Amino acid sequence: MSNNDISSLLGILIGTAIGDSVGLPAEGISRQRNHKIFRHQWHQRLLWRYGMISDDTEHTIFVAQCLIAHPNSSEKYVGRLAWCLRWWLLSLPAGVGLATLKSIIKLWLGFNPRYSGVDSAGNGAVMKSAIIGAFFAYNQDKLREYVCLSTRITHSDPRALIGAEAIASLTAWIIRDKFTQPPQIETLSTFLKQIGDKNREWILLVDAIIESLKEDLSVLQFAEKIGQKKGVSGYVYHTVPVVIFTWYRHFGNFPQALSAIYDCGGDTDTTGAILGALMGATVGLKGIPEDWINNLRDYPRNIELLHKIAQKLSNTIHNNYQPSQPIFYGWWWVLPRNIIFLLIVLCHGFRRLFPPY
Repeated sequence: MSNNDISSLLGILIGTAIGDSVGLPAEGISRQRNHKIFRHQWHQRLLWRYGMISDDTEHTIFVAQCLIAHPNSSEKYVGRLAWCLRWWLLSLPAGVGLATLKSIIKLWLGFNPRYSGVDSAGNGAVMKSAIIGAFFAYNQDKLREYVCLSTRITHSDPRALIGAEAIASLTAWIIRDKFTQPPQIETLSTFLKQIGDKNREWILLVDAIIESLKEDLSVLQFAEKIGQKKGVSGYVYHTVPVVIFTWYRHFGNFPQALSAIYDCGGDTDTTGAILGALMGATVGLKGIPEDWINNLRDYPRNIELLHKIAQKLSNTIHNNYQPSQPIFYGWWWVLPRNIIFLLIVLCHGFRRLFPPY
């Protein structure tokens, strides 16, 4: 990485948090109801005009901290990640995905992290893969090794691994080539088709992305083309193509890209988090709207912590990947924070019982 790596790392971490938090209030709502409630106006609004993060950002933080502690030992890395996930579940997080829940229970029962994943092609592996791509941007073998371990700890379906590797590899490519404009469409096609060992279903999805870009479809039109008329689901082969298409279609414009994917409805916090990471890698911290950042109010996993982690990741890269101590933060605040967060989420759930429908 060059001297501007701290900007890319900050962009990815804070982009993930912003994409997650702004999209969170709309999670699970159909596109039609999404448009009626939110009216295409996107900003922090989980608690009035303020936002909080969810599991998408929390898992990214765990991965980043484990990379700092074990940048050159994949076995120790995945062992620490397993430890993070075990204790995360005990902190009563809201909205744990079923596949992640099952895999963490297996970890508590003593399963090896290499075999704790369940047969699921959900987004749990993808949402935390961009930071691995940034960290190992110039070492493809390490990138694949760490992405594979980070995926298999929760998801054993090969499609989950393909999706996670696609996002990690695209992030690495963005950083290596320092894109100021999108790559040629055919170059993007060639790049994406190298992922997944020529998996036919993945290649067909890449073809759909490329054809739709050539046709100049909108993000909504592309989502409909791949069957996501009611909202983007939590299936990795729905999420990843829509995220990549949106990244290219709205290249360099963070709020425009995020607004476009939120308007699709569905799993908005996760699609927002993944796209936020890609857009953050592209535009850096300066490209993210200040009011979206300033109105993210959380503790102890907050914007200040993300700055410290990005700096430590950057130092680790420049020190030839020598292990060091992860950033310490007040873990004892996590449980009371999660209880407050759960109450807020329940209030949102209650609100959804009322019009507009």
